[in-house]
Amino acid sequence: MSDSTANGVMLAADGTPLKRSLARALRRQKLRALMLIAPLLLFVLLTFIIPIGSMLFRSVENDIVVNTLPETVAALSSWDATTGELPDEAVYAAFTRDMVVAIAEKKHTKLGTRLNYEKTGMSSMFRQSGRKMKRLDPTEDAPFKDKLIKIHKGWGDVETWKTLQTHSGIYTSGYFLNAVDAQKTPEGIEWQSEDKQILLKLFGRTLIMSLIITGSCIALGYPVAWLLANASSRTANMLLILVLLPFWTSLLVRTSAWKVMLQQNGVINEVLVWIGLVPDADRLILINNQFGTIVAMTHILLPFMILPMYSVMQTIQPSYLRAAKSLGATNWTAFWRVYFPQSIPGIGAGSILVFILSIGYYITPEIVGGTKGVFISNRIAYHISSSLNWGLAAALGTILLIVVLALYWAYDRIVGIDNVKLG
Repeated sequence: MSDSTANGVMLAADGTPLKRSLARALRRQKLRALMLIAPLLLFVLLTFIIPIGSMLFRSVENDIVVNTLPETVAALSSWDATTGELPDEAVYAAFTRDMVVAIAEKKHTKLGTRLNYEKTGMSSMFRQSGRKMKRLDPTEDAPFKDKLIKIHKGWGDVETWKTLQTHSGIYTSGYFLNAVDAQKTPEGIEWQSEDKQILLKLFGRTLIMSLIITGSCIALGYPVAWLLANASSRTANMLLILVLLPFWTSLLVRTSAWKVMLQQNGVINEVLVWIGLVPDADRLILINNQFGTIVAMTHILLPFMILPMYSVMQTIQPSYLRAAKSLGATNWTAFWRVYFPQSIPGIGAGSILVFILSIGYYITPEIVGGTKGVFISNRIAYHISSSLNWGLAAALGTILLIVVLALYWAYDRIVGIDNVKLG
């Protein structure tokens, strides 16, 4: 119940203005809803957003140089690398003091590993120098320039000091430049030689093959989805079980099965030789190439295309086709002008799902792709597990994420994400 005051303001039962009372009740409802989902939000934040953000931050993080060699970085800031002359004694003295501390704290090997990504041989130089430089006394063994060059000739190379100066900032664009086959130098951006430009090719191959896989899933999945949507209930349930059956088998097992089938002594080649279509001496090479990756990934991702299309096709009334035919349309015209436009939202949903999954796939290209059928995700995994260049891996992952978001934005602008339906 509510009352009205003399000036016409509606009051709640407790005497407060009705508008304020309703706002307070709404705030309580929102707070209650927030408290209900707070555990889930906290879980997602701690296990998903923060780890991914931390990993992506590694693509620009570069504080190891300035933290390990603070005096050297300060001394090198006034050195002109374009003269082609070595730094003066003050730089060598500062470097010695920093290195003695770094060696005692066992940080010099990590620094060498970081700089080795920019200049080959830096890791071994720091490791070998560390064994001898720990015996130097920064207060008594000056001058240090000749001593350091005697310890390792690399300290007498101007390029070594250029590398230290170039990559001494807290943040760096070097990882992103390396990710597009370039590198950061004192003179600016420098492209890798043509024979070393592999990452841009991998990005292009990943996008093209993902589009091919998406297209093949549409071509194979559309008839299956149509059959599921138009078959009797019993038949549709049986076919749906067959579509879902691959989910009950390990991804590794399915991929390994394709490796057995596609190899030169595998099932497919044996059948082709047996029926006489392929000579025994000229068996087809179906694996360790792009073809093997496309076939295996199409099989694995096909259910992700069929299910969205099937859920949308279920909502299309058969009476629409009968009405079109009764007005004189042929079977093809009725399908193309009436049925197909209504199924496009399912195609869009399945295409987004399959493309995003395929562009980041790792296991299948690794097993059946060889050297010509791998994706950029395989290179990311290599830098994380083998070369331990996490900065470059993070930069590659960031670029891949940006590409996916850009394509998603373009799809939204052209088609409209509101038109994508799952049923």
